[in-house]
Amino acid sequence: QVHLVESGGDSVQAGGSLRLSCAASGHTFRPNCMGWFRQAPGQEREGVAVIYSDGGTTYYADSVKGRFTTSQDNAKNTVYLQMNSLKPGDTAMYYCAARFLYGDRWYNPINDPDYFGYWGQGTQVTVSS
Repeated sequence: QVHLVESGGDSVQAGGSLRLSCAASGHTFRPNCMGWFRQAPGQEREGVAVIYSDGGTTYYADSVKGRFTTSQDNAKNTVYLQMNSLKPGDTAMYYCAARFLYGDRWYNPINDPDYFGYWGQGTQVTVSS
């Protein structure tokens, strides 16, 4: 059974930084692609960042470009989301997602949560002004 476990969520002041981690386990193969999504109360789920394990191709939402960076440690089946210059608008539950099926790294699934077959339970990020 596949498990995705996020960690690193916290409460910080605007301008601060956090690093989220997501470890995948329980599958024979490493994920082809992993993503970060977030959802604030009363709002729809929003794609934040995506990374393909093959080649490290990344995609970001416009709202986080230049502030957030996703990276991976393939040996640990773990992805990270480094979040800098945090804003109150970044407050949300952050979810990790994984796709184990083949996927073309030139496809940007930032707005396609159905691309991912597995999801974590989420980690809360709260940014105060």
